[in-house]
Amino acid sequence: MTKKIFRSILLAAVSVLLASLVIIMGCLYDYYENVQEKQLRDELRLASYGVEAGGSGYLEQLASPYRFPPIADFRLTWIAADGKVLFDTHVPAAEMENHADRVEVKEALVKGESGGVRYSETLTERTLYYAQRLADGTVLRISISQLTVFALAMGMLQPILLTAILAVILSALLAHRMAKSIVAPLNDLDLDDPLENDPYDELSPLLVRIHQQHRQIEAQLRALRRKTEEFEQITENMSEGLVLLDGKGVILSINPAARMIFHADSSCVGQGFLVIDRDHEIDLAIRAAREGGHSEVRAVRNDREYQFDISRIAADGLTAGTVLLAFDVTEQAAAERSRREFTANVSHELKTPLQSIMGSAELLENGLVKQEDVPQFVGVIRTEAARLVTLVEDIIHLSQLDEGTAPEKEPVDLLELADSAASALRERAEERRVSLSVTGESSVMDGVRGFLYEMLYDLIDNAIKYNIDGGKVEVAVSTSDTGTTVSVKDTGIGIPPEYQARVFERFFRVDKSRSKASGGTGLGLSIVKHIAQYHHARLDLHSTVGEGTDILIAFPRT
Repeated sequence: MTKKIFRSILLAAVSVLLASLVIIMGCLYDYYENVQEKQLRDELRLASYGVEAGGSGYLEQLASPYRFPPIADFRLTWIAADGKVLFDTHVPAAEMENHADRVEVKEALVKGESGGVRYSETLTERTLYYAQRLADGTVLRISISQLTVFALAMGMLQPILLTAILAVILSALLAHRMAKSIVAPLNDLDLDDPLENDPYDELSPLLVRIHQQHRQIEAQLRALRRKTEEFEQITENMSEGLVLLDGKGVILSINPAARMIFHADSSCVGQGFLVIDRDHEIDLAIRAAREGGHSEVRAVRNDREYQFDISRIAADGLTAGTVLLAFDVTEQAAAERSRREFTANVSHELKTPLQSIMGSAELLENGLVKQEDVPQFVGVIRTEAARLVTLVEDIIHLSQLDEGTAPEKEPVDLLELADSAASALRERAEERRVSLSVTGESSVMDGVRGFLYEMLYDLIDNAIKYNIDGGKVEVAVSTSDTGTTVSVKDTGIGIPPEYQARVFERFFRVDKSRSKASGGTGLGLSIVKHIAQYHHARLDLHSTVGEGTDILIAFPRT
């Protein structure tokens, strides 16, 4: 507003200045033009008397350079009735052309006198002239050159500009001061208490209206604040993520659970949803919810799997926004996948030995086996049945670990257990020509002896089973301030990098043919992982193909 007032005052001042300059220049020019015309006529009348009395001698005296004051500003021309120039004060008469066709000469011969104005080609100069017929029938003409208004203004351009600049500066200062004085009371208005102001009488109705609106807004804010606090108390304690979006996808509200899921903070409120998440599937689901009313999509965030339920919010039949609810379904999804995989794997693992048992039994039952081959088929049935028993025992064992129905813990010396497990497997190691050693120091911890023995037995057994002839298996037990670490290191075939993250899954085998030949069920390392988890231990695997594998189990200090 200050700028507008300043520009208006300055524009008015400059306009008045320019109009004043134009009017003054015009009035002065007209005044001096009238004075000069009168003077020109008087000079012509006097010159006419002189010419009639003295002839050309009088004109020669006027044109003399020694005359004072000189008449260089005036030009006298004596013209005969036939238009011949008899004398001129500026140019020799012989050099001048006939003036019979000149308008002023014709009019002077007819009317007795004549006057007029003639402009130069550039319009910067004009010639004012008068002509009078003398008694002898000749014509005497007097003329003077004068500048036009434009030329006069150009000649006075410097003082005019200087005056204009000074006037504009003075006008700007005054306009700035006046604008500030006008706006100052408006800037000092206390809009929190409109009725306490008294700047201008014209503003009183506006201030009363502002006061009324303040009261209405305060009441609405109190109600809105109360509802907002209730809503925040509900949403902040939700374990599910909640995001409210308006019709354009701008975030209206986001609770702490949702901020954690999308790695956002409270500053994202008021911004588009794409600012905190650019997942194309979720964006498509939001659009589908706006059109169809509801949509669902699953996505992984922070290594957790979430189900996003998106619903449209309608008001008066129009889409007012969308609400997004995020449910953590990681355990549910993992359980579903485990159940499907477990069912498929158990079915496969049970089916294979059962088919061998049934096939051998049918051959024996139908008498299709020679008497000398009967022991062989009976051995197959016994081997596959033993395999089934082992598989069932491992499955039961895993179920117990999953359900947490393990025996009570007791003090267990890990070095002693490692020696026991190694002793039980030493004969198998000698068969493979694998050297087996146990080193370290005694370390007692609270644990389930049977579980820990089985874990060490399975690790050492695998290290021997997947080793090379003449290889080594080293078992080391060490203690530190943080707890006890058991290392089982071999020089075997190693595990490819792409399989290292899956070797602890149930029924997963890197080399299925070798596992079948060795009689493995695919549950050994899975049992090891569950036993470690039961004892709150960390399980690390380091393996290089062709060099061997090192499995570390770090038990926390009890």
